[in-house]
Amino acid sequence: MADTITWYVDYFDDLDIHKLYNLLYLRAEIFVVEQECPYLDPDNKDQKALHLQGYVGEKLVAYCRLFKPGDYFTEASIGRVVVAADFRKYGYGHQLMTKAIELQASLMNETQITISGQLYLKKFYESHGFIQTSETYLEDNIPHIQMKLN
Repeated sequence: MADTITWYVDYFDDLDIHKLYNLLYLRAEIFVVEQECPYLDPDNKDQKALHLQGYVGEKLVAYCRLFKPGDYFTEASIGRVVVAADFRKYGYGHQLMTKAIELQASLMNETQITISGQLYLKKFYESHGFIQTSETYLEDNIPHIQMKLN
């Protein structure tokens, strides 16, 4: 049975050093190490993002960034969607996307959202209402597709 997840939402300047370390660690653990994709994760977009973090106890287990229109894509966007490997079986990824979409609507007044999603997660994003809007392309040498929620 899954433990209760506690959600935090912070702008970059409101992240304390521990939260910042935790989110950078989780992103590197999954996107760089697990996916064997050497790339520079700190991309100077964190400063513009709203950071959605899901903790179980003291451990960051789910995370994503939310952007206003124009900060990443023309439309609002969600990115760096990640769940720690040991916690994927609990449905935290679905909770994360549901929460992210709700926050885009309630805090940013945005319902049109664009993502650059890894191709293997297409059905996951479709289950949240996203539709594929591009051909497959390589981003950091991993197949991606652009998807939109209207």
